[in-house]
Amino acid sequence: MTTDTPLTLPDGRPVPLMTGDELPMLQSWLAFHRATLALKCAGLDDAQVRLAPVEPSSLTLLGLVQHVTEVERNWFQRVFAGLDVPPVHGEETGYVLDPERGLDEALAVWRHEVARNDELCAGRSPDDIGRMVDAPFTGLEVSLRWVLIHMIEEYARHNGHADLLRERIDGVTGA
Repeated sequence: MTTDTPLTLPDGRPVPLMTGDELPMLQSWLAFHRATLALKCAGLDDAQVRLAPVEPSSLTLLGLVQHVTEVERNWFQRVFAGLDVPPVHGEETGYVLDPERGLDEALAVWRHEVARNDELCAGRSPDDIGRMVDAPFTGLEVSLRWVLIHMIEEYARHNGHADLLRERIDGVTGA
């Protein structure tokens, strides 16, 4: 069975491509993992996403959303596109919580960064090159392929963290 229509899971996440060209396949896996993180935050209020329920870690779902926002900006805009852009949330990790920033705002900023990054990759080849901007690797070349694979790995790892956080917050598991 083949289809030209993108498939979605019952929870609304896109099913990654199983056949086809490399770049759309990598992008579809990244889209899946992005959607998984958003799903992990769905239905929670601002107080819940600020909880750090997996002691002794201080990790929160809100901090994870802010962190991947910074990671998105760094790898796609700074490294791949060579843009001189500051951190989104004022510091490089994204984990520091601002008492004035809630989940809706953090997700909106993250979605904006994702859309910008998808624009920067449109029409590009997986072999196109960016340059590392941070020591000790400053100036080393990195392909868009490498950036996409790294981002898939980054989200997959943090989605595992989000699984644990969400289960400890309200018992929701899966996805």
